[in-house]
Amino acid sequence: MALKVAIIGRPNAGKSTLFNRLAGRQLALVDDTPGVTRDWRSADARLAEMHFEIIDTAGLENITGTSLEARMRQQTEMAMRQADVLLFMLDARAGVTPDDRHFALWLRKQEKPVIIIANKCDSKAGEAGMFEAYELGLGEPVAFSASHGLGMSDLAESLRPYALAVEKAENAGEREDCINLAIAGRPNVGKSTLLNALIGEERMLTGPEPGMTRDSIAVKWRHRGRLFQISDTAGLRKKGKIDEKLEKLAASDTIRAIRYADVVVLVLDATANLEKQDLSIARHVIEEGRALVIAVNKWDLVENHAETLKNLRERIEESLAQAKGVPTICISALRGEKLGQMLDAALKAYETWNLRISTSHLNRWLEDATAAHPPPLAADGRTINIRYMTQVKARPPTFALFLAKATEIPESYLRYLANGMRETFGMHGVPMRLLARKGKNPYDDKTKRPKKLTRSETRTKKAKG
Repeated sequence: MALKVAIIGRPNAGKSTLFNRLAGRQLALVDDTPGVTRDWRSADARLAEMHFEIIDTAGLENITGTSLEARMRQQTEMAMRQADVLLFMLDARAGVTPDDRHFALWLRKQEKPVIIIANKCDSKAGEAGMFEAYELGLGEPVAFSASHGLGMSDLAESLRPYALAVEKAENAGEREDCINLAIAGRPNVGKSTLLNALIGEERMLTGPEPGMTRDSIAVKWRHRGRLFQISDTAGLRKKGKIDEKLEKLAASDTIRAIRYADVVVLVLDATANLEKQDLSIARHVIEEGRALVIAVNKWDLVENHAETLKNLRERIEESLAQAKGVPTICISALRGEKLGQMLDAALKAYETWNLRISTSHLNRWLEDATAAHPPPLAADGRTINIRYMTQVKARPPTFALFLAKATEIPESYLRYLANGMRETFGMHGVPMRLLARKGKNPYDDKTKRPKKLTRSETRTKKAKG
């Protein structure tokens, strides 16, 4: 396992900016509003020659109880327990505050290595705060600017003693294939509760407050020996209803998580009607080419199970023609019911999403399909002759039909072929792309033999040569 490094500190000290810089991507939401980060999140990071896991946390506040801020602090403490090294970030421009001193005293009792990061030292305004950091008794502070990348070499030198041995051990091992699974849906359908139930701990903040999850938080977990990276995402509302800046940032982060996922679990609320927004999210997943599993949450609160499920499946089949046969699993995240069945469906969808079919097998099937239902005539009355087909890629399965009149084959016939392929090759529930292309059949390209010469031509050729 890689070295785990957690960034902690007061709100707005620049933790998420440093996290993004070390991760090499804009993964964490960054804004001047205090409390943007609520749950802790992790990512693979690289600094100089070192590889490690970096953890971003919510701002440390001297609050206890059951308030949202207190629960955010509990999440930060959970991340700290998992970390090997703590980066305690201060706002050098603001100087060392009473809260900084309080948490420094607390950190000295944690028996974890601590490196002080005096952030915002890119101007003289931060010099006084950087020197004040020596008073905290946690060693020499690193003068830093997360926004401009100043002090990265000093940070690398501070981390190297802790990372070197772990880095060598990690490089010696093989990287395991990981299935990226994103949990998506409208707000307050139980996405964070589902992730907590899967991993068996309160990893995500949950509660009645709207918009609880903001960042897309990824957690690694195993099911049937396979490694999953499960991402909880912010709830997606209709674009017209999103007016706050932070919600727009959170929605963009959710869209990014779906784009990079292999499988998306769309969580529905069984106690509410299937809304257009649910179907809009499902269509977006399919358009992105991701495998889709639908989890109907809060099933324990439904009275008429059979009728509710029948109506739901009919509506889904009618609305998601691009991925017929999407698996629909009825679960209760709160009670932990049928979560294994949901992950089994995700595994099967992932395998189908990676499916590859040989060209010979495809063309034997195509011959039978066109014989049973020939393509319609073209506009000029001639027959549309499909020469052959082949799979051009997987993830999602994508196939190309080669024919002379590629622009004249109707969409209805392509749907006929696509539906037949789903039934024959078991490609239910994943997006499948069937493309008409103009081209030659490579199986018809025979090696051209030299022209056979007559006797007189042979004699003439010999005389010349």
